[in-house]
Amino acid sequence: MNVFYEDSVHFDRDLPEFGTQGGVHVHQDGLTVTSPVLMWVQALDILLEKMRASGFDFSRVLALSGAGQQHGSIYWKAGASRVLTSLSPDLPLHEQLQACFSIRDCPVWMDSSTTAQCRQLEAAVGGAQALSCLTGSRAYERFTGNQIAKIHQQNPEAYSHTERISLVSSFAASLFLGSYCPIDYSDGSGMNLLQIQDKVWAQACLGACAPHLEEKLGPPVPSCSVVGPVSSYYVQRYGFPPGCKVVAFTGDNPASLAGMRLEEGDIAVSFKNGSLMREKIRDESASGSWSEFSKALQSTEMGNGGSLGFYFDVKEITPEMIGRHRFSPENREVPAFPADVEIRALIEGQFMAKRIHAEGLGYRVLPKTKILATGGASHNRDMLQVLADVFGAPVYVIDTANSACVGSAYRAFHGLAAGTGVPFSEVVKFAPSPRLAATPSPGAAQVYAALLPRYAQLEQRILSQPQGLPE
Repeated sequence: MNVFYEDSVHFDRDLPEFGTQGGVHVHQDGLTVTSPVLMWVQALDILLEKMRASGFDFSRVLALSGAGQQHGSIYWKAGASRVLTSLSPDLPLHEQLQACFSIRDCPVWMDSSTTAQCRQLEAAVGGAQALSCLTGSRAYERFTGNQIAKIHQQNPEAYSHTERISLVSSFAASLFLGSYCPIDYSDGSGMNLLQIQDKVWAQACLGACAPHLEEKLGPPVPSCSVVGPVSSYYVQRYGFPPGCKVVAFTGDNPASLAGMRLEEGDIAVSFKNGSLMREKIRDESASGSWSEFSKALQSTEMGNGGSLGFYFDVKEITPEMIGRHRFSPENREVPAFPADVEIRALIEGQFMAKRIHAEGLGYRVLPKTKILATGGASHNRDMLQVLADVFGAPVYVIDTANSACVGSAYRAFHGLAAGTGVPFSEVVKFAPSPRLAATPSPGAAQVYAALLPRYAQLEQRILSQPQGLPE
């Protein structure tokens, strides 16, 4: 239950030929956001070659699982399954799969270009509440059903030439299986298509989005399913054992949840969705340096002297907002803050928004509450201090920031035992415990008790403006 090998590929730096920023292409409308599917395939090639070059012993791998960013979708072209089942071990994956996709640049979680399709889906099933009761959520722009509907409407030829639609998770699993992998229940529930009570595709939603959709999706499966043995391609090329089991892949958030092993009363804070914004402010206000960024947090006081900020360069779901909004202690919107105030406003704002949202869902910080932080920024001690102060609870971290990867490894281990009915908590009970990283500062509770209602009121003020844009 310990991490003994870890590696990564950075899309922008290691695969510059795809021209991505932050791993994506943001289109001219500012709403459409896509990623090149072959970039992901080539990244897997690079990763496996790095492991082989390091002397990694693939023959010891009994099971594997994984996670993919939620809500992204991949469109396999008619005939792709034949290519997938007959891969040559002499060639890398990306050379063999180049002609296998009917959409080469795929919609990802940041895409918010499908408002029209969302309204159509809600109308088809009797409104937002009816859709929520059926699928667990009202219609969201990034959710896969609405993305599929847009492709069917705007690019019907590509849709008709698609034989299978995967989520990023089931796509990655398909690469390891050498055949199409089913979508798991957990990631499938983020599509506006899965009937969550019965865990089958909702026929009304499928029909509202696109024709022949059920056959293109395949039946969903329980998240702990062993979906098959690893493809002979990996046995011959890398030395995986033929009996290595592939456990259904899932979304990055549920995999992080598995990696953090939450207990009742705990709160998980993922730093993933806010990381691009933090990197932008770091570049603009701290000369691109995390150390300068941290110094700004150390040199500014809790509560930031009353200066509050909202930072959403990409339209967010909760709150449904875009733009940057800065407020003086007198609640006047101002065009700019000094660099150090800007940095604290960003971090405090991100954490206050999370606390307000969590309490809106009914969470309460209890005396036994632990906050478990994950994601790259969970290494930053000064950010974790702000998190502890805003929530008024101790913050813990696990030894790796990559909780989605660790959770995937735990899930692979559980997959080996799941057939015997062993609960996940039993499988991971000997995993390393999280360690304490920050405790609330004296006086923090009073500072944020005053700021949180103000932040919530200002959020509502912004949302009452058209499109959440500045006044």
